[in-house]
Amino acid sequence: MSRIAIPARDAAPAASHSILDAVNVQLGVVPNLYRLVALSPAALTGMTSLSGALAKALDVKTRERLAVATAQANGCDYCLSAHTYLGLNLASLTPEEIALNRQGASTDAKADAAVRFGKKVAETRGRIEVADLDAVRAAGFTDAQVIEIVAVVAQNFLTNLINNVAKTEIDFPVCLTAEAA
Repeated sequence: MSRIAIPARDAAPAASHSILDAVNVQLGVVPNLYRLVALSPAALTGMTSLSGALAKALDVKTRERLAVATAQANGCDYCLSAHTYLGLNLASLTPEEIALNRQGASTDAKADAAVRFGKKVAETRGRIEVADLDAVRAAGFTDAQVIEIVAVVAQNFLTNLINNVAKTEIDFPVCLTAEAA
């Protein structure tokens, strides 16, 4: 059970309703995370605005790989469950790929550089070495894409922190960060 009560749509502040409705149209469901964050219309607006903007950054496979690696690094079972599901069903990643992403790796050389860099950003809170930056650039990422990788990690940090604080009830097939990938 969540430590913060997750409201039904109609129990959330009215200012959150239109965003929750848009999430429902987009996903066909409103995940618990969105209903939880709907308690604060400002936080919901910020979270969904950042998500919408970053949907135009990188490709969906890279974003989902980074989300999985960040959730694992932050011990967020809710986000690991959600992004494992999305990685499999939206980004068409394989279970083997997701297992590698949890470890901060990938079977694809360019994606491997992004995931390794993203994991390092998450684990060091951005205090990376020049060699880390050189490696992601050498894999073919531009400086703009490096910023996008950092932004995707930060976006996932936000949801990881919210879910870890609230212990949000998982409404996806459950994956636990404590279990080996």
